[in-house]
Amino acid sequence: MSRDGRLGVGIVGAGRVGPVIGAALGGAGHAITGVTSGSDDDRVAGILPGVPVLDAQEVLRRSELVILAVPHGELPGLVSGLAELGAWQPGQLVLHTDPAYGIAVLEPAQRAGAIPLAVHPAISFTGTSIDLRQLQAGFAAVTAPAPVLPIAQALAVELGCEPVVIGEEDRAAYAEAIATASEFSRAIIGQSTSLLRGIGIENPGGYLSALVQSTVETALREASDPPVL
Repeated sequence: MSRDGRLGVGIVGAGRVGPVIGAALGGAGHAITGVTSGSDDDRVAGILPGVPVLDAQEVLRRSELVILAVPHGELPGLVSGLAELGAWQPGQLVLHTDPAYGIAVLEPAQRAGAIPLAVHPAISFTGTSIDLRQLQAGFAAVTAPAPVLPIAQALAVELGCEPVVIGEEDRAAYAEAIATASEFSRAIIGQSTSLLRGIGIENPGGYLSALVQSTVETALREASDPPVL
């Protein structure tokens, strides 16, 4: 990726992730060319003011870098469907944000000459500007062919994240780790707040906030400590 100029970046997927990724890259100096419509276009317009809402084919036509931020089950069909329409362009960068897939899911686009990148920022997205601050403190799992790995790493840095390279064969284990941390945390907090609400505590989430944050921070520090031999 040339550092002399900026890329035209298109966003396919208007949920919690895509618009935030677009806003982060826009903040890094890239031009956001368009975003597809979603269930909450007003929210997206607040994050990406002035960015045109386009269909996916037009987003691809206008963009040098395409961000695919769609639900896990939709990604393979989206990539292959756009390939059948002849929408992918030779030399175009295509980046998806799904933790479970590496670059194999982008093979239909790659056959058309696109350059496949997988970058998953390891944060819990809210779909708001709060996420931009979270990205600054986060990491991103990066998978790409060796010749273009520096491009994927550079894009992760521009998002505000520290890139960590994950092998194609390790994406499933990586996704399991992410899902375990996310889902288990939500389940345990849900169970705890339900118990507190049951004994009359009106704001169980607030009551547990300091306890949960300090406990998680301690556990993360302990997990990061070198093993004792």
